Amino acid sequence: MRVVIVGAGEVGRTIAHNLEQSHDVVVIDRDPTIIEEVTYSHDVLAIQGDGTERTTLVEAGVERADLVIACTDHDEANVVICGTAKTVSDAFTIARVRQRTLLETWEGSQGAFGVDFMVCTDLLTARAITRITDLPATQDVDTFVGGLVRMAEFEIDAESPVAGSTVHEADQYDSLTFAGVFREEELIVATGETVLQAGDRVVVIGSSSSVTEFARDIVPAMADNGNEIVIVGASEIGFQAAREFEEHGYQPRLIEQDHDRARTVAEKLPNTMVLESDATDVEFLAREHIDEADLVIAALDGDEKNLLVSLLARRLGVGRTVAVIENLEYAELFETVGVDVAINPREETSEEIVRFTRADHTEKVAMLEHDRAEVIEFEVTSESVLAGTPIVEAVTDLPDGVVIGAISRRGELITPRGGTVVQPGDHIVVFVDAAVLEAVIEAI
Repeated sequence: MRVVIVGAGEVGRTIAHNLEQSHDVVVIDRDPTIIEEVTYSHDVLAIQGDGTERTTLVEAGVERADLVIACTDHDEANVVICGTAKTVSDAFTIARVRQRTLLETWEGSQGAFGVDFMVCTDLLTARAITRITDLPATQDVDTFVGGLVRMAEFEIDAESPVAGSTVHEADQYDSLTFAGVFREEELIVATGETVLQAGDRVVVIGSSSSVTEFARDIVPAMADNGNEIVIVGASEIGFQAAREFEEHGYQPRLIEQDHDRARTVAEKLPNTMVLESDATDVEFLAREHIDEADLVIAALDGDEKNLLVSLLARRLGVGRTVAVIENLEYAELFETVGVDVAINPREETSEEIVRFTRADHTEKVAMLEHDRAEVIEFEVTSESVLAGTPIVEAVTDLPDGVVIGAISRRGELITPRGGTVVQPGDHIVVFVDAAVLEAVIEAI
């Protein structure tokens, strides 16, 4: 497939990295320095130019493209790029936008602006926040097979009952598979003898009830899961997160310093208490009992502000903190100094677009630890190496770094074990080391 990506920022480069091995990729950006970097760091054709201009797209061979992805930092430019591409090509077009209003307009008339698929960064980020905060201690959460299967990544605390246990000892659940363990820079494929250590991030796949039961067991102090949610900053992400929480039955509190913005969002959020104040005012925080919150989400405009708010919340005794970060390189720093989860909107966006580009081969994709591993859903065909063979034998034909996490057969969840025989038509959820992803996709 020929793919033209316009915009070589974090999103564009992440998408190019994911597609370069299996597709013919062309990257366009206006900045010659970025183009030079992309030329040396990626196996793609990099072109310097303005992607909104027809001549630039023609130079990139857009008339022969199957897919055009517009992911610059400007909504309007992305829409124009898609519209321009449609004048010379039948390629499928994807536009990244931040304004929900643009998404709503497009949803009201799909195909508008020449955009075939629109990805709204802020809405994706808000939904990722609500997903992650639904379970205690999670670093990442996603669902597969229409919600039948759940994947979650948890950090093991030193106080956790499973710290120091082997996977075999910790595995006391009916329908749960321990898939992988991230230990600092190392990725470990979980086996029964793997010892879970404090600081490990463990990935489990199974039924929703088993994953929830596991979550409550490893963090018993937070078994209540918490209903006191405070969002700091009525940015578009903060506002959308409040809406998402409202839709899930919560009544969050939202702190916004700007008078006009606070008034505007208060009118749109009937089940959210909007507080107009500076979230770094310690007296205000004490007066409003913010220290009693189960969760504080820092969604201000600026990484430094979000770090400050998160650390202040932790110092006050808040149970859990989530911070929105613009610079992906800060993610590890944030989590090292005590922020429980750092969410990067650009990473959420690139993940969504990559999911879409894999639609021919996979049903769904979730990226873990900044694309070090993926959890993917397949429908098994008769040509698959898994079909008709017990898993213990079939995996010998797959590269190391693969774990079959769950199987769905005609809507029924099957927890895979060595003797389980996968059948054509089954949906399987697989944990894969990103280094062997292409080989696994080809074999399965």
